[in-house]
Amino acid sequence: MRTLTRTLAAALPILDWGRRYDRQTLVQDGVAAAIVTLMLIPQSLAYATLAGLPPEVGLYASIAPLLLYALFGTSRVLAVGPVAVVSLMTATAIGSLAATGTAHYAVLALTLAFLSGLILLAMGLLRLGFLANFLSHPVMSGFISASALLITAAQLKTLLGLPVPGRDFTDIVWGMAQQLPQLHGLTALLGGATLAFLLWARRGLRPLLLRAGLPHGLADALARAGPVAGIAATAWLAWQFDLQAQGLKLVGPVPQGLPPLTWPSWDLALWQALALPALLISVVGFVESVSVGQTLAAKRRQRIEPDRELVALGASNLGAAFSGGFPVTGGFARSVVNFDAGAQTPAAGAFTAVGIGLAALLLTPVLRFVPQATLAATIVVAVLALVDLSMFRRTWAYSKADFAALLATFVGTLGWGVEAGLGAGVLLSLAMFLRRTSRPHIAEVGRVPGTESFRNVLRHAVESDPALLSLRVDESLYFANARALEDRVNAEMAARPLLRHVVLQCSAINDIDTSALESLEAIDSRLREAGVLLHLSEVKGPVMDRLQGTGFLAQLRGQVFLTHFQAVQALAPGQPALGGAG
Repeated sequence: MRTLTRTLAAALPILDWGRRYDRQTLVQDGVAAAIVTLMLIPQSLAYATLAGLPPEVGLYASIAPLLLYALFGTSRVLAVGPVAVVSLMTATAIGSLAATGTAHYAVLALTLAFLSGLILLAMGLLRLGFLANFLSHPVMSGFISASALLITAAQLKTLLGLPVPGRDFTDIVWGMAQQLPQLHGLTALLGGATLAFLLWARRGLRPLLLRAGLPHGLADALARAGPVAGIAATAWLAWQFDLQAQGLKLVGPVPQGLPPLTWPSWDLALWQALALPALLISVVGFVESVSVGQTLAAKRRQRIEPDRELVALGASNLGAAFSGGFPVTGGFARSVVNFDAGAQTPAAGAFTAVGIGLAALLLTPVLRFVPQATLAATIVVAVLALVDLSMFRRTWAYSKADFAALLATFVGTLGWGVEAGLGAGVLLSLAMFLRRTSRPHIAEVGRVPGTESFRNVLRHAVESDPALLSLRVDESLYFANARALEDRVNAEMAARPLLRHVVLQCSAINDIDTSALESLEAIDSRLREAGVLLHLSEVKGPVMDRLQGTGFLAQLRGQVFLTHFQAVQALAPGQPALGGAG
């Protein structure tokens, strides 16, 4: 019975934290949910328009996913829903397959969420969370910064009322420059004013409210509600003065009610066309969610389970697919707000879903008057915080290889789109990794006088013996770098006529594959023919276990030493004893 309970608790974390749920936790989760709901309503509307979908779809995508994540998620504060980068990737993936605003476009969005959910669920069940590690931090930073600039450029044309076609950054910027004389004054004025207010609200509203004597909690909540105030004010102006008749574009009629039951397309040809975008959305969304979840969990000395997060995000996307939504993931900004507001359990997300549901039921008649420029301003303010251009300077100073991957991702995303940019960054990172590990650092080491420590002879004053060569390989040995070790040993053997022993210090070797094993056998054979013995030292347990299952150790004429100091003591007895040299 206990085993079954533990299994269910592992599959459904709600059974764990739900047993300890009390009134105080309920209050804390409720307050956090109210604050996040105020933030999520304008964001959901804006990100739906960014994805090329009707605004209400953003509300739909913020209900079922939140409820499902509350059941399966392991993070106590992660808030799941539409996010800027995934919305952009959604628009890019389906924009070439259907016209924006058509029923087919909406079905494609559902299908993309469905495929993303299946991929995430399969990765979680197969425990493939490690695949996200192929997206290095420089690649993700370049991708997110470029995506944020691409989103900003795309929204500026709406914010200024410019009829600019195109999706690429250069096309949009050049188009706006050409169309600038056709700028719609009212749209630009309203959009610019809203943008300025939202930028000020992010930094200046909270201190102003605190100076007015409001409590910290209330001041935080009101500051987070800045986008809501912007939407309400501009919608009132559009309604009161009939600004639509003066050329201002509004959201228009929004269906009232809870999310409908929807079905993705079952066309296999369509699945094939959306498979790669769905995979990229899944991986990018997972990396973003886990990064946020782990960071916030560490602040409370909690932990999350990445493979279970895959299952939870998969369930959330499947929920979006069957409730009129589009691909979702854990959002950075709203999760931080959820954390700061005091959320204690995923129940806060469920309460947020209830709040969004009430908004879909009660507020949609008002949303028809919201100017599109207001939603564009909301998106711009949200995504500008994602741009991290200082990463270029830091990465250049530390690693030129990482800088190359960062630059390739950034330029590729801006110039050729999200898929090309992300693919370029990943491929270049892997190429750099293979290049680096194919040329392993192989150091000749000697003993630091008076100690049992061994260091690089090029960096330290050490003791050595002309009859003994100690080499430390600072990489695992595999097919790509095994030849480099052979070449180094052959070169050293040719240059040292007095050489009698070669010791490979294996302290940094975590694995030896079949190709590397054959290289070791070849090295041993050549050394033996030249009257030199090959020895090993400090071989790690798992590596030794694998070597003992081969014939290499049986044929090895040399020895395997527990420590490198023991090897030197046994093979070069002429060296000073411990403490015998200054």
